[in-house]
Amino acid sequence: MKGISPFLWFDSEAEEAANYYVSIFPNSEIKQISHYAENMPKPAGSVLTVGFTLNGEPYTALNGGPQFKFNEAVSLVVHCEDQAEIDYYWDKLVEGGSPMACGWLKDRYGLCWQIVPVQFFDMISDEGSEQAARVLAAMNTMIKFDLAALEKAYRGE
Repeated sequence: MKGISPFLWFDSEAEEAANYYVSIFPNSEIKQISHYAENMPKPAGSVLTVGFTLNGEPYTALNGGPQFKFNEAVSLVVHCEDQAEIDYYWDKLVEGGSPMACGWLKDRYGLCWQIVPVQFFDMISDEGSEQAARVLAAMNTMIKFDLAALEKAYRGE
């Protein structure tokens, strides 16, 4: 098996979205673009798919039409090392989109993202612990993650 990668369905913004995402993440680039041929659902020559990488990981964007929309059932998680990274990715991806809650946002194309500090999953991994409960309670008050507040809750301060 060669691997597993996300395949994202857009109405007609696949190339625009791929270029937007590539501009945000390091080690990212457009790899290939395919086009609709004659006798296909969209005009011949218009973009069909865009193959791209985000931080070295492969993605494909498809201009499939308006039948399907993104929803909260699927999101992409960005694991951030510190508050500066949280702020950077949050600010870039929420631009033209909308904040949600608990580190989630919807970007300008309707794709959901979670901007999460890498420490978060360790903080909540001991289910039933007071530390995990405090961190989850703190998270529930947040729109964008505040790493210092999560660490303070973890320590019980």
